[in-house]
Amino acid sequence: MVLLIILVLTLVFVAGASTYRLVMLRRGGTAALLRSLPARGGQGWRHGLIRYDEDRLVFFKLTSLKFGPDSTVHRQGLEIVERRAPQGDEFDIMSDDIVVVAVTDPHSSFELALDRGSMAAFLSWVESRPSDRARRTRGGPS
Repeated sequence: MVLLIILVLTLVFVAGASTYRLVMLRRGGTAALLRSLPARGGQGWRHGLIRYDEDRLVFFKLTSLKFGPDSTVHRQGLEIVERRAPQGDEFDIMSDDIVVVAVTDPHSSFELALDRGSMAAFLSWVESRPSDRARRTRGGPS
């Protein structure tokens, strides 16, 4: 009987977590593929959604039950290292109109695969960030 209660509670928790995650994903975002670097070949890509806020990009994996974002890329200090087309076995999960961009922030390195329209939005978000100098004067004494 105790085993049955534990099983039911586990199933209720998984169903609740799945529902919460589905609600989080349905709030909207941009479809993307992301992988942490270093990576080899076409391995490590995860399908999900990205959302932008003022100082970070958050990535939600489609197959995760985590309550918050699975990865975070910080806007300040973000550098675009490389831009390329999919290569080799990456074409198994990506189409011809996908652009892959390698980015680093002070905490991590990622590759992000987006379609051309989404890539334009991402680059606009990166380029419109305030400079370090503007951030210092806003928070500093007048």
